[in-house]
Amino acid sequence: MRPILLSIVAATGLALATGACSNKEAAQPTEGVGTGVNWTAVGGAADEASYSQLEQITTENAGELGLQWSLELPDEVTLEAAPLAVDGTLYFPGSYAAVYAVDGKTGKLKWKYDPKTWEVNPAKMHFSFGANRGVAYEDGRIFVAALDCRLIALDAETGKELWVKESTPKNSYNICTGAPRTMNGKVIIGNGGADFGARGFVTAFDTKTGQQRWRFYTVPGTPQQNRGDEAMEKAAETWSENFWKNTGGGGTVWNGMTFDAEMNRIYIGVGNAGPYDAEVRSPGGGDNLYTASIVALDADSGEYIWHYQENPRETWDYKATPNMIMATLKIDGIPRSVLMHAPTNGFLYVIDRKTGKIISAGKTTEISWAEGIDLETGRPIEKPDIRYETGETVIWPGTAGGHNWQPMSYNPKLGLVYIPIQQLGARFKRVTEDDQPTDDAFNVINLLTEAVIQKPGDGHGFLVAWDPVAQKEQWRIKHEHLWNGGTLTTAGGLVFQGTAEGLFNAYDGNSGERLWRFDAQLGIVGAPMTFSVDGKQYVSILVGYGGTTAAFGKYMDVGWKYGAQKRRLLTFALGAKGELPESAGPTYTIAALDDPELELDPADIAAGRTLSVRCAACHGVGMHSTGTPGPDLRESAMALQLDTLSDLLKTGALLERGMPRFEMLSDDEIRQIHAYIRKRARDALDKGDGEEETAPRPLL
Repeated sequence: MRPILLSIVAATGLALATGACSNKEAAQPTEGVGTGVNWTAVGGAADEASYSQLEQITTENAGELGLQWSLELPDEVTLEAAPLAVDGTLYFPGSYAAVYAVDGKTGKLKWKYDPKTWEVNPAKMHFSFGANRGVAYEDGRIFVAALDCRLIALDAETGKELWVKESTPKNSYNICTGAPRTMNGKVIIGNGGADFGARGFVTAFDTKTGQQRWRFYTVPGTPQQNRGDEAMEKAAETWSENFWKNTGGGGTVWNGMTFDAEMNRIYIGVGNAGPYDAEVRSPGGGDNLYTASIVALDADSGEYIWHYQENPRETWDYKATPNMIMATLKIDGIPRSVLMHAPTNGFLYVIDRKTGKIISAGKTTEISWAEGIDLETGRPIEKPDIRYETGETVIWPGTAGGHNWQPMSYNPKLGLVYIPIQQLGARFKRVTEDDQPTDDAFNVINLLTEAVIQKPGDGHGFLVAWDPVAQKEQWRIKHEHLWNGGTLTTAGGLVFQGTAEGLFNAYDGNSGERLWRFDAQLGIVGAPMTFSVDGKQYVSILVGYGGTTAAFGKYMDVGWKYGAQKRRLLTFALGAKGELPESAGPTYTIAALDDPELELDPADIAAGRTLSVRCAACHGVGMHSTGTPGPDLRESAMALQLDTLSDLLKTGALLERGMPRFEMLSDDEIRQIHAYIRKRARDALDKGDGEEETAPRPLL
């Protein structure tokens, strides 16, 4: 379907403008801001602003954009990265860190490299839903982190493996889904796994040899491990004395890192603490450094410089892992070197990157946990009873965050930040003897958590244009669904973003007017990027809905089905006339299977519901599938009979396709999981969900 120029102004409700000031005086572009012909780093350039100086495509001609070429990616499920562009070649990772090199003009595949985690370290397949957020580039080398945290250097021209290094202990709970960053001859990678009890850290390697240069831990270890390390000794004072005996502490750096070449620093965004309940992991109090913090490190040595903790004693799965943007803002008439950060807790922070001191903070979404931020102390002004003191807390933002890993962008010409926002609350309840997990909630180390929709706007995503100097919203666009893509902004005055329902949009960055859209035929969660070859500007986007969607079940269900829609790389240019082959549309139909002769034991169903937490990240909380990364088990013939399900779980026959082997499950546990799947299938049939129901598609 061809894109159509839209002239829909803010008054239609598609864009709710709250101001038209461009704030040009506050933030004029300077040399080195953003990126140009190439897109050589996460976020385009070292500032991670996802801003391009290219201006061939503008607000005046964006309606002339068309599909230049598309590349189908049949082996992929979730696609979260924005490709890099180096001298006309695009580089990007697939769901399990396979790396693709593609000709930017033609869409022809040049080479593909597969790290084969399923073969090298299949145990790590248990800890992820199959996603990778990017690769790095320096001096003719491409760097990627496999799911099992092998850091791999490839020849950019040929895809030949140059070196491979283990960046985490082989048998640890740490996994890698984030993009490495390069910094003057070094490549740095973090890891995830806080929810499984991992201890967070980042490691820097020599880009040419792979030799480890330094490592920085984000939470303290044992007293012996901390001794002589000033940063760890300082952090240990903020934890209970023996916390390390029960947990690794969390604080994993699984996404945001920004290299400051001017100051020779790397800023790392540290994740949530683990487990969530602070009284379980660190009884008696303490801020629990450096969880939910930005930490500045010396890029050469990895030595601690400063930190800013956004959520002391974090208790809600809040994290500082979204991208951090470097900029120069004119504040009170004085140019300031700043970091801009919109973590999951809902605020937009402006921080002096020289000192780590907060300058300002503004609420970008529904926030119920804090009144604001005390600019003298830098600490949040917390509301009472937010740490389940009375046994239960309902809080906004919930665990999905006000802004999550999907990159925000910053346009220095317009002085605005473009943030992909979502609004969804969460209930946290300490488990009592009478509490049982439900189809929408799980017991996570004696804590029941579930999403809630109670307030206007809940269950929706938004594109928010934010003035970081005034800490004021300029305009807001409400999306139909919750989980949408990252943003790109350009010197042509545009903002690009894809949505959960599969629409790729271009907006006027100053007003929010939508100028163009394209039906990508599948939801988008990654961010677009732009580059130029032979004087022609292109815009590219990876299309592959998924990631954490399954863990939120019905709240992120848009009607996409496993294997029904094509994963693709799409590239657009002015005047192009390409069309996509038609793909299956979304549907809420559940073609559930049932064996009416099978009798289900209520005790098995209840036990299976508890055990199904192992399945949720891929097959959906409560078995409510969102189409990725695994199929709907209510519809699966392999899950219909106990013997075929048992054989699959024990043998790992589908390891290569991302399905782990569950050799640790007993026959009784497999029977219980099977009973729960069958119960959920019958629930779907009883509700009539097996009847044909096509999800609505927005009109172009």
